[in-house]
Amino acid sequence: MLVEQIRQWGEASFSPPATADDVRMCEARLGHDLPDELRRLLAETNGIQGEYGLCLLWSAHRIAEDNARFRESGDFQQLYMPFQGLVFFADAGNGDQFAVALSGNREVFVWDHEDDSRRWVAPTVLRFLEDWMTGALSI
Repeated sequence: MLVEQIRQWGEASFSPPATADDVRMCEARLGHDLPDELRRLLAETNGIQGEYGLCLLWSAHRIAEDNARFRESGDFQQLYMPFQGLVFFADAGNGDQFAVALSGNREVFVWDHEDDSRRWVAPTVLRFLEDWMTGALSI
């Protein structure tokens, strides 16, 4: 189980699993399927809270709503490059957000909200969680 792996990396609390309806609603709102690894995580936990309340994995509902807002906001469309190729799933607590790519190898990027840069941070969502929770990744 993915949650058991994650428990080894540091302090975290896990929400109950997302329901199949939660995941379907999320995918419907986004207009596409979630990447497999993200879907598998949500099937085990509908959100992960780290130390100091840091949101390591958003709930299916928040993934749907925040991504829809980013993609549909006229203000965001004027300020930032398009977000359609990404699915945001966590935040750094400082306004920056983490996203998994919808194409290619499903790698994880951090989006800097101040300069709209998108920087590669991990090859997978699980590796992102491990590196973020153990301090191997900092932004």
